Amino acid sequence: MDVKGRVWKFGNDVDTDAVYPARFMNTSVIKEIGSHCFQDYDPDFVRKIEPGGIIVAGKNFGCGSSREHAPTSVKAAGISCVIASSFARIFYRNAVNMGLPVLECPEAAEEAEAGDVIRVDLDKGEICNETKGTCYEFAAFPAFIQEIFHRGGLLNLVTGKDLDF
Repeated sequence: MDVKGRVWKFGNDVDTDAVYPARFMNTSVIKEIGSHCFQDYDPDFVRKIEPGGIIVAGKNFGCGSSREHAPTSVKAAGISCVIASSFARIFYRNAVNMGLPVLECPEAAEEAEAGDVIRVDLDKGEICNETKGTCYEFAAFPAFIQEIFHRGGLLNLVTGKDLDF
């Protein structure tokens, strides 16, 4: 499974309040959740990203509360994956459950700049920054997690239905 997109660069310690503001926690409509992704960071973020965009960040991405709305909003906004130096544990697992690939690769995260085009081969475990002409390896996901990504999320896998992303 390959994903390709333009980089949106963030720093260290991006918390779930920055990803998805708490005041919007009263909805469970996926498209509406996606419309609030990074709203306080940039009110036009969702309108600016192209489908398939890739978030690249520093250390501890997704720290803070354990709200599932944060990775759901990222995926629903059209982001294809998140690459970071490291992730908060709960965000990482929530993202996997939502079918949002989250890749730990400090070298790729440090090198990438906003606007770069990155291609990721999830099955092979390779990140290529096409703008810079460099590639990095990351630990490929086990088969059962790859299946979650291929099905678009854990709920889709176990129910055989598709969430409306």
